[in-house]
Amino acid sequence: MNPGDPLPDGWRWTTLGEACVINPRRPRGLDLAPDEPVTFIPMNAVDDEHAMVARPQTRPYGEVSRGYTYMEEGDVIFAKITPCMQNGKHAIVRETISGIAFGSTEFHVLRATDAVHPIWIHRFLLQPHFLKEAEHNFTGTAGQQRVPKEFLINKSIPLPPLAEQHRIVAALETQLAATERARHAALSQLNALEAMPAALLRKVFEREAKIRFWPRVEIFEICDIVIGRTPSRSIPDYWGDGYTWVTIADITASNGIVYTTKERISEAGAQICSGRMLPEGTLLFSFKLSLGRMAFSGCDLFTNEAIAGLIPKENANVDKQFLRHALSVVDYGDLTGHAVKGRTLNRKTLGLLSVPLPPIDEQRAIIAELEREMAATERARTAARERLALAEALPGAILRRAFAPGAPHDRD
Repeated sequence: MNPGDPLPDGWRWTTLGEACVINPRRPRGLDLAPDEPVTFIPMNAVDDEHAMVARPQTRPYGEVSRGYTYMEEGDVIFAKITPCMQNGKHAIVRETISGIAFGSTEFHVLRATDAVHPIWIHRFLLQPHFLKEAEHNFTGTAGQQRVPKEFLINKSIPLPPLAEQHRIVAALETQLAATERARHAALSQLNALEAMPAALLRKVFEREAKIRFWPRVEIFEICDIVIGRTPSRSIPDYWGDGYTWVTIADITASNGIVYTTKERISEAGAQICSGRMLPEGTLLFSFKLSLGRMAFSGCDLFTNEAIAGLIPKENANVDKQFLRHALSVVDYGDLTGHAVKGRTLNRKTLGLLSVPLPPIDEQRAIIAELEREMAATERARTAARERLALAEALPGAILRRAFAPGAPHDRD
């Protein structure tokens, strides 16, 4: 939609500078006692998800009367600085003390004239394509870029008669409220599904393990714990394709605890991980501590010694996938005292970790069922993500339609 495009009867093109007073001055004669409470709106008071002032503050007038942005009840505030502008830190000033407020200097203030509904301005500013255009008009240096006042003054906006604005705004708010309910429902469903894998693991390795009286065994009884060795450069094809190089980024996490190598067999039958050589298919185990719990902290925090390889012993009767999942729900909190300088654990302490271990046939049956449930959960999560993405895209589509020429004729 561009200025000059045809508009419905009674509509006209104008600019934000004509429809609003932008950054209005504080009225002369405003004289409150220094201790008089007034509403204060810092940037973090604006809820960017709902485009509203959600956490206003109350401060003494004398504390905020100088050096802050003046605004009044019904004004539209628009965050001018990156990244707040792109993130949607825009709102209508409401429920103020005595009808006035002060706020961050990083807000532009748009005060609608009598011919314009404030919500018409507010919703126009929230359009994704408008925010993108505003970003393209940033001025200033990186990290301190802002939308200039002149961009807002000169921005064209379609303006229907005031009665039509009220009708459209009422329909628009109803549609956006319904969309928000749909988004919230989709997000709640997705959050529940995101927690499902961990719940499935706890069900198997904590509750069922107790009910079925599975014996517990310590890792050193069923696995060799290999720290590995730095491979010699004399090994054939060391610098070529004879080995599979595995970095932290290549490792697939199971609940942030245990990792399995990529499903690729190297010619030399080994993996080189963080400079250490380990047999193909080894369970890779991070033993960095984060906040008293085993956690994957990112490759920049790992050293060679922070990766251990767990290799099931031949006579251990342990399924590798069963072990991987069992370790993902182990409580590591009681091991924090054994950390080396509070950050890593040694091989001996790792060997004392214990896991429930039913007979091998039962392990395999459990893993088969668990993987079916995990796959079903992942399909449900994918569908929920798609529903959430659709719900999150709907407000932009609704706003585009509201401000598109001819669209109001289709709206009841």
